[in-house]
Amino acid sequence: MFRPLSIFVGLRYTRAKRRNHFISFISLTSMIGLALGVLAMIVVLSVMNGFQQEMSSRILGMVSHATLSADKPLDDWKAVADAAMKNPEVTGAVPFAELEGMISFKGAMQPLQVNGIDPQEEPKVSIIGQHMVQGSLDDLKAEQFGVVLGEITARRFGLRLGDKVTLIVPELSSAPGGITPRMQRLTVVGLFKVGAELDGSLALVHIADAGEIQRLQPGQVQSVRLALKDLYRAPEVSAAIAGGLGQGYRADDWTHTQGSLFSAMKMEKTMIGLLLMLIIAVAAFNIIATLIMVVADKRADIAILRTLGATPRQVMAIFMVQGSVIGCIGTLIGGVLGVLAAINISSLIAWVEGALGMRILSSDLYFISSLPSKLEVSDVVLICAVALILSFLATLYPAWRASRTEPAEALRYE
Repeated sequence: MFRPLSIFVGLRYTRAKRRNHFISFISLTSMIGLALGVLAMIVVLSVMNGFQQEMSSRILGMVSHATLSADKPLDDWKAVADAAMKNPEVTGAVPFAELEGMISFKGAMQPLQVNGIDPQEEPKVSIIGQHMVQGSLDDLKAEQFGVVLGEITARRFGLRLGDKVTLIVPELSSAPGGITPRMQRLTVVGLFKVGAELDGSLALVHIADAGEIQRLQPGQVQSVRLALKDLYRAPEVSAAIAGGLGQGYRADDWTHTQGSLFSAMKMEKTMIGLLLMLIIAVAAFNIIATLIMVVADKRADIAILRTLGATPRQVMAIFMVQGSVIGCIGTLIGGVLGVLAAINISSLIAWVEGALGMRILSSDLYFISSLPSKLEVSDVVLICAVALILSFLATLYPAWRASRTEPAEALRYE
């Protein structure tokens, strides 16, 4: 079967057992280094994707995707909700209130965000009902001033169901300071745990009780909370709905409250990816060293090929083929092992925990108790493509050096 001279000789050099075992060792380490770099990048980026998905589902499943409000309290929130539901991107619209205050218990105090919700409507826009560890949302009754707290808040204060806490919220007044504190006694009727910082910063009360604390008229609500199919389109969708409702309506969305967190996570993924890319770059430099030593070892062979009619371009292609084969094999091995490791990382960590008899990710210390992983094909393709490109670029200089070999000079002392 006919094969081009460059490919034929380049593959023979790759397969042949070299007289210089040090060169063979450097070639092997280059291949292993490239494989380890690709494997590490695939696994780490998959774990970071898993963390981001886990945090998105928990945090963004609790906070409002978007809210609609007006210059004054809404007298007929159902009309606003019905108008919002006409948008195909909206999956739920419920009454909502939001207060900033502090909770006090036995002299200890902590700032909290207090959300007023309708327990019957809340499952349409939130996952809170799936994460109740004690009590339920149905225990929030109008005019009974019950409160559902996060597990971290309850543990910090030593609270149990039935305990009484004091909610302190600021209120505008005609006093000299302009603001006076308003206090309201609340009864703990439920605890939730979503495994995020919201467990220590969020509390839920009935929408009617929130209205009374805000001194609204019966039936009035502060805003309407929306749940969207694609939460990353929240700014444009909510703005379009508010514009359609008429003048005086405004929209807010999760990017104003949680956007910095997810921007930081995205930046962290990018920076870690760049750092891990250095492993692949080091392996590529090893390919350069390997080929330079091969060129020095094969000077006589190169000279003979030149005297037999091989052109400098063919000689250059020989060593480009050899280096590219090392890169392809290392990338292939690393890609396969990386995909397998990313898919089975959770099971592997569980096995290690069982073998060591200890928890690596304890739910008492971390928001999650298992290592999540989400393998994305785009990440695998990008990582393998970068590894192949760096491997190819690493062959250019040694191959060019080989093509510059002068036959007479190389054979002078042979």
